[in-house]
Amino acid sequence: MAFPQPDNSYNGQAEVNDLIGMLAQRTGSAMDLNQRYLNRQLGRVLQTLGFDRDWVRGSGSYLIDSEGREYLDLYAGYGVFALGRGHPYVKAQLHALIDSDPPSLPQLGTSTLAGMLAERLIRCSPGRLDAVVLCSSGTEAVEAALKLARAATGRPRLLYCERGFHGLSYGSLSVNGNDEFRERFGLLLPGCDPVPFGDLDALERELRSGDVAGFIVEPVQGKGVYVAPDGYLAGAQKLCRGAGTMLIADEVQTGLGRSGRFLAVEHWGIEPDMITLSKALSGGFVPVGALLASRAVFDATFDSMENSVVHGSTFGGGDFAAGAALASLNVIEHDGLVERARSMGELLMGLTRPLVNRFEIVREVRGLGLMWGIELAPPSGRAARRVWEAIERRQPGLFAQLITVPLFHEHRILTQVAGHHMNVIKALPPLTIAEADLRRFAAALETVLEETESGLFRGYASLGFNLGRRALSAR
Repeated sequence: MAFPQPDNSYNGQAEVNDLIGMLAQRTGSAMDLNQRYLNRQLGRVLQTLGFDRDWVRGSGSYLIDSEGREYLDLYAGYGVFALGRGHPYVKAQLHALIDSDPPSLPQLGTSTLAGMLAERLIRCSPGRLDAVVLCSSGTEAVEAALKLARAATGRPRLLYCERGFHGLSYGSLSVNGNDEFRERFGLLLPGCDPVPFGDLDALERELRSGDVAGFIVEPVQGKGVYVAPDGYLAGAQKLCRGAGTMLIADEVQTGLGRSGRFLAVEHWGIEPDMITLSKALSGGFVPVGALLASRAVFDATFDSMENSVVHGSTFGGGDFAAGAALASLNVIEHDGLVERARSMGELLMGLTRPLVNRFEIVREVRGLGLMWGIELAPPSGRAARRVWEAIERRQPGLFAQLITVPLFHEHRILTQVAGHHMNVIKALPPLTIAEADLRRFAAALETVLEETESGLFRGYASLGFNLGRRALSAR
């Protein structure tokens, strides 16, 4: 019996035009589609804050809506768009790679591009690391680290930091230091225990038991933008080495130049046993993640031919992901983005740290490189504090939206609150951001803070109560 053959004669460009045409026909339907088929509660959050724009294009540091309005994106997809959106070099390299029809994901085979990416990452990393697990996301990289730590040490326990965030799959969730993500998901991995961030005495007490496989820590915590205190990471490394515990540095957000060093751990001169990477490695195009580990850890896990496949990822090491990552690393190196993140971060701090002394409601400005946060606090006046407390009673952390909302609506700048029930606002600008855009953000922030502190209890108080009422009604 003769079976029909697939028709491969269609014009590929015409098909692309068809897809773009289909997209154009659905302009303005993103929220409706989300509310019908995706996360409708997230949609309600966006509607409550007025962030429900119909985005149609991204370019560099900007998002553009269907009405042609440009918004400075200091959210950058949680740091994914470190090179900005649609970087021309990465895009061109991916076009060329797609046109070459590479033998991606042979599975029972090896990939030159995957090997090249692993080689490049090891070349840029601390001396103890010389092997790589490639995967598709940050949480997958963390999952790999937890598994390899247990396999390499033969121990059951894992330590993590309060407020730490390492992903939302079950292993990563088990070492997530934020209760709002863990609640309602039943029993997590056994043997996972928290320690306070920056507390070496607490870490030492937990390590004394001799059964800890790994300690995972962010050099700068994404939730709240808390930078590791001086001496903490070096002390943690010494304690872990003495206890035979794997030190795992989660650099999914801080890595690849964000901190002003290629890896944030370089600021403290430490050499972890494992490092997780993702986000910026993608160039904003193809999901990719990586776990960097020492050969000793690798050899203790993949210790025989039979155990060669005890851990892996279907899409890990795919040619398109590896190509996007290699192109992104080329841009970071060629354009000097590590040094640029350092200098632009210093500029941003110089522009915003004086806000602490100028405004009562600003408690602290902190960060490292282009990972920045501003913490708000109640004013000292009795009447003003009562309004703050009334807003916070409606929902803890709601006061921070008095800053993010006008930044978005009045100044077309997208920022985020840095964590659940936190009055901390966070920015993760692209490493390619123009100096003028940072100055624009600092000026807009100062304007909004001034309006909030001086006029909050007339106009902005009503906004706070309205946000709280709408948030409560949404629940």
